[in-house]
Amino acid sequence: GSVVAYFTSAKFLLYLGHALSTWGDRMWHFAVSVFLVELYGNSLLLTAVYGLVVAGSVLLLGAIIGDWVDKNSRLKVAQTSLVVQNASVILCGVILMIIFLFKTQLLTLYHGWLLTMCYILVITIANIANLASTATAITIQRDWIVVVAGEDRSKLADMNATIRRIDQLTNILAPMAVGQIMTFGSPMIGCGFISGWNLMSMCVEYLLLWKVYQKTPTLALKSAKVEESELKQLNVKKEGDMKPAEGVQLIVEKDVTGFEPQQEKEISCATRIAEPFITFRDGWVAYYKQPVFLAGMGLAFLYMTVLGFDCITTGYAYTQGLSGSVLSLLMGASAITGIMGTVAFTWLRRKCGLVRTGLISGIAQLTCLVLCAVSVFMPGSPLDLTVSPFADISARLFESEPLPTIASPEDKPEMVFATGMPNLLNGSTIPANSDPEMSPEPVPLISVSLLFAGVIAARVGLWSFDLTVTQLLQENVVESERGIINGVQNSMNYLLDLLHFIMVILAPNPEAFGLLVLISVSFVAMGHIMYFRFAQKSLGKQLFVCCTPDPKAVTDSSPPGNTSTV
Repeated sequence: GSVVAYFTSAKFLLYLGHALSTWGDRMWHFAVSVFLVELYGNSLLLTAVYGLVVAGSVLLLGAIIGDWVDKNSRLKVAQTSLVVQNASVILCGVILMIIFLFKTQLLTLYHGWLLTMCYILVITIANIANLASTATAITIQRDWIVVVAGEDRSKLADMNATIRRIDQLTNILAPMAVGQIMTFGSPMIGCGFISGWNLMSMCVEYLLLWKVYQKTPTLALKSAKVEESELKQLNVKKEGDMKPAEGVQLIVEKDVTGFEPQQEKEISCATRIAEPFITFRDGWVAYYKQPVFLAGMGLAFLYMTVLGFDCITTGYAYTQGLSGSVLSLLMGASAITGIMGTVAFTWLRRKCGLVRTGLISGIAQLTCLVLCAVSVFMPGSPLDLTVSPFADISARLFESEPLPTIASPEDKPEMVFATGMPNLLNGSTIPANSDPEMSPEPVPLISVSLLFAGVIAARVGLWSFDLTVTQLLQENVVESERGIINGVQNSMNYLLDLLHFIMVILAPNPEAFGLLVLISVSFVAMGHIMYFRFAQKSLGKQLFVCCTPDPKAVTDSSPPGNTSTV
């Protein structure tokens, strides 16, 4: 009976819906980059444009999306974002299938402009899907999960950790699954599979959301402007005695009849254009005023790094002689340490408290990243600051085979198997642009080994810290501002992520990668310093509240006339 109760509980249904949603997201984010590379002749141009558009859109519209989440009912927001996201992916898949089928004909029509318009359409619709995915993440992971957990903070921590474990697993398994389909089938079959998956997943997720909403009645209650409603109720009560229901009706009537139609038109016309900009400004101001502002900024600074399994680090690893099979094993190890970080978070939070868990996680991450900083100066490191950062950029990007295969900002090693580049599949350590008849001196692996050892070990502290800041935002942001504050937080994360790509564009050579590592470690350290400052304030306030005696109690226990003790 307890097993059946668990599998039919709102918590499990929320996990199941999130797993389906994340699986589809990971497949799409991985596949769309591969599709764009395949379509544009193994060039990274379309993928780079797509990444720039996605990052810029979330940066500019994050606060507006969050404000929309706050102003509408939970079920409406979740269902609308779910339908828009999946419908966009399905439409993109259909368009990509048409392009793969008729690419030759499209090239000849209107001097290739029709094909260019198809590329623009795909990137635009894919960007809409990403914005809808952002809205879904805000409403489910930052709001619904808090309401389902109720007042139990331990349950909230466990649910947050489980959500992250689902993210870690789908981050590995989903790209591998769709990569195999694309390898043994074709990109067109991959498009069809993803479109069909999203269609079925959308129906199941829609049903699961409805079930969770029914099983959690508190999801139907959403506080908006509590102070304004309380003031209105007080004003109505002062006017005369009446029943509460009549008072509510009277408030609605006053709100409706208090404005003349002409005034309403004038106000709406004057503010309609400026409203998005006002929302953007108000969102960032509200974010700055939050008590957890420094903690959120600390998390955002962790995005300004090349020390992760993204296209940049995996591309660098390949230049140092690591094969695709080794990279996939390292990726699996990073997923395991990430899951260990979620387990460590729940244990540390119970033993040390939430704020101290962030401190311990930050210290653990920085300690592990010391290995990355040391690797820059070890044998095998290509660090050479005398080399011009812009030397042979075109040759590195477009003439070598491996780099175009690693184009997604998500976890990349699976892309190796999807595209089937021979140098990666056969485990060769000879760069693609070198002469195979020559036997170059093998590169010492001490430096790259230390680098990845530090990156993998740091995932424990990274994911524990991420969960800490996530729960701090959930607990300390008022319900009526959860959407807009988390929207701004997403914008900050994307801003720092965008800056780290710009940093790589300015110094793309492997000889400058060591400098990027040192800059990354510095930004991670600055992020944890911000969190340390937040923890100092927070723990100081807690200590002050705990140690300050009650003035009444002190006065009552004092000898008469002795006021110095008070």
